[in-house]
Amino acid sequence: GAEKRDDWVKITSSDGYSFLVKRSVAAISGTLKNMLSEDSSFREAIANTCPISERAAVVEKVCEYMSFKAYYEGPGSKEGVDVNEFTERIPPEVALELLLAADYLEGVLDSSIWGLLTVEHHAV
Repeated sequence: GAEKRDDWVKITSSDGYSFLVKRSVAAISGTLKNMLSEDSSFREAIANTCPISERAAVVEKVCEYMSFKAYYEGPGSKEGVDVNEFTERIPPEVALELLLAADYLEGVLDSSIWGLLTVEHHAV
């Protein structure tokens, strides 16, 4: 129900770090949403924990962007935020790994972010 939608889930990195996000934020990712589905018997759904095979610096940016996207796509009026506000906080050494993680996580990065990352960090 609604209380389940607002509970917290843990996302873990390959190097042992954990990040807590609201279930509704994790559901931005099609992959994480499926892992956490109450209709599944996936280990991740039972434990409310999703491992991501990326280092913490990448998982942190994935969680940050999912939160950013959930907030700005959620109900209520918000002032327009330039996508550059997010991309400017991505270190060049993380950009390629973030693109690969986003591809695996389905739907995390929309095309405007994807385009900016590939253009801005092409020289990496």
